[in-house]
Amino acid sequence: MVSLIDYGRTKIFPEHIGEVWQFGFYSIGVKRNVGSLRYGQQKYDFDEGLMSFISPGQLLSIEKNQKDNLQPSGWLLLIHPDYIWSTSLASSIHQYDFFNYSINEALFMSAVEETVIEGIFQNIQHEIQSNIDHFSQNIIIAQIELLLQYAERFYQRQFITRKKTNHDILSRIEELLDSYFDDHSDNDGGLPTVTDLAQALHLSPNYLSSLLKSITGQNTQQFIHEKLIEKAKEKLSTTDLSIGEIAYSLGFEHGQSLSKLFKSKTNTSPSAFRARFRD
Repeated sequence: MVSLIDYGRTKIFPEHIGEVWQFGFYSIGVKRNVGSLRYGQQKYDFDEGLMSFISPGQLLSIEKNQKDNLQPSGWLLLIHPDYIWSTSLASSIHQYDFFNYSINEALFMSAVEETVIEGIFQNIQHEIQSNIDHFSQNIIIAQIELLLQYAERFYQRQFITRKKTNHDILSRIEELLDSYFDDHSDNDGGLPTVTDLAQALHLSPNYLSSLLKSITGQNTQQFIHEKLIEKAKEKLSTTDLSIGEIAYSLGFEHGQSLSKLFKSKTNTSPSAFRARFRD
């Protein structure tokens, strides 16, 4: 139900290279020199030390390591979903968005951070190898929860240390939304979605929302809504388009939908906002 694998003691047999496996368990790994993994349709080189998280139902395959002289190292923690059933982790594990990040959004750790994580792995290993008693599961669950909390902290650090790259992504998001609204004056394609932006940026929706929240305090959906309100205000104050026409140009099917969102975000109606510029 729970296993910890020392990558330094593993061997990948040639006949398993390229095979595709569907994970039926949670996987938390810190790996070096494992070679290239393909996670769904994405490929990533694990020659550097990385921490990755895979949730049940994901597909994974291993490709040949071109650096045959390098010895794989690291840890892989496997947790069957039934093991955490009826524990505090059963509900809290879904709060960790990084289980739904793409493999190319893995966590890069400093040497100090990696030492912290390795210490937790060693605690789990000690419990697994000890005689099972009434406390074993609770202690292992507590260690896994600690591991996830540290991972959450380290991801926030990664968002901060990659601040320039993240702000480049923010600028790109704003460009995409501006282009969407500017190029869709007769918009019949609907509202821009979180998935639309994530695909355009080659990021997973969860990673994009986490990144945006670290920069702006808003997730992607909230950011889109803010941009919609900004564009609505611009059109309300500078054009004579009806509220229904403005709503349609922004991707809403009905004027009432814009009015409802506008009121919830500004505490005033579109018509009342427009009236300020008609005095």
